[in-house]
Amino acid sequence: MASCLSVLMYVSYIPQIANNLAGNYGSPLQPFVAMVNCVFWTAYGLLERPPDMPIVVANVPGIVLGCITFLIALH
Repeated sequence: MASCLSVLMYVSYIPQIANNLAGNYGSPLQPFVAMVNCVFWTAYGLLERPPDMPIVVANVPGIVLGCITFLIALH
């Protein structure tokens, strides 16, 4: 359940990305911090023995979408 909610939380960046592309730029701070948070959680999940794949799978969308949102919000 927590993994599904985590994925949904980061998929919610899609409207902000669309707004940024339409010229309504948002703050880059929140997506940047979320992206960094997801990088650390993904690293933690991968370094566990055995790897904790639910943590990894739940946080990879946050890395990708957070990075996209951050970069677009900079323009």
